[in-house]
Amino acid sequence: MSQALETGYVAVDGGELYYEAVGSGLPLVFIHAGVADLRMWDAQVAHFSPNYRVIRYDTRGFGRSKTEAVSFSNRQDLLAVLDHCKVDQAVLIGNSRGGSIAIDSALSFPERVNGLVVLGSGLGGFGSEELPPELVEPIGKMQAAQEAKDWALLAELEARFWADGPNQPAGRADSAVYEAVRSMTYENLINQPIEAQAQPLEPPAVGRLAEIKVPMLILIGLLDESDCVDAAKYLAEHVVNAQYVAFPDVAHMVSLEKPQEFNRIMGEFIERSLL
Repeated sequence: MSQALETGYVAVDGGELYYEAVGSGLPLVFIHAGVADLRMWDAQVAHFSPNYRVIRYDTRGFGRSKTEAVSFSNRQDLLAVLDHCKVDQAVLIGNSRGGSIAIDSALSFPERVNGLVVLGSGLGGFGSEELPPELVEPIGKMQAAQEAKDWALLAELEARFWADGPNQPAGRADSAVYEAVRSMTYENLINQPIEAQAQPLEPPAVGRLAEIKVPMLILIGLLDESDCVDAAKYLAEHVVNAQYVAFPDVAHMVSLEKPQEFNRIMGEFIERSLL
C-alpha cells in the first residue's frame, strides 16, 4: 500500500520553500547539494519512507523554491521547514553545501537535531582562500562560462567536476549520475535568476565542533576535490561521536553513485545510534 505524499510550500521571509514529506516514524530531513535539488534523494525516499518520516526540500534559490533578492539564513529556513512539518527533532542528512547547512543548524538549534549524516560536506571556516593547483584550470573554465552566461556549458562543466571528479576522465561516473547533476544544475541556473544572500554562521562551524554531541556519520568519496576530503577527515577527528566512511572510487555525489551502499550504511548507523 503506497503512502500518502505531502507536498507544499513553507512561507519564509522573502520567499517560499517547496517541500515533500512521506512516511512516519523517526524524521529524516534531506538537504541537497548546490549542484542539485531535492530530486537527488529519490532513491533515499523510496528506501527509507516505509520505516521513517522522510522530508526533503528545495533550499532557497534552488528547484521549485522561490526567493526575492533578500538576505536570509539557511538555518532559519530549515527551522521553518521543521516547524511547518511539526517536527520536534530530526536527523539531518546533507550533501556538500547541504552538509554545511546541516552542521550549522545543529550548532544553531541543537535541541532540534538528534543525528547528522554528511556526504562530501562543506564546513564553515575550513580551508584556505587559495585554490589548490589542480583546481585552477577547471574552476577558471567554470567562472568564464558563468561570466559569459553560457548556462549549458556551465552545467556541463559543473557535472564533469562534481560527478566525475576533478581531473578525472570524462565519463568516469555512470552517465545517469552525470546527467542528473547536469540537468538539475542547468534548471537551477535558468530558473533562479534572483540571487538572495545567505548569512554565514558566526562564529563559523570549524571552531565549534566540540559543541556537536549527537551521533554523526561522515561519508566522503576520495575522488572528491581536496577541500572536501580534508574537511571530512577534520570532522572525523574533531566530532566526538563520529563515524567516518571513505569510498575510494567515488567523487562528490556519494548517494547518487552508490545509492544502495549509502542506504545500507546510513540505515545501520540510524539503527545502531538513534533507535
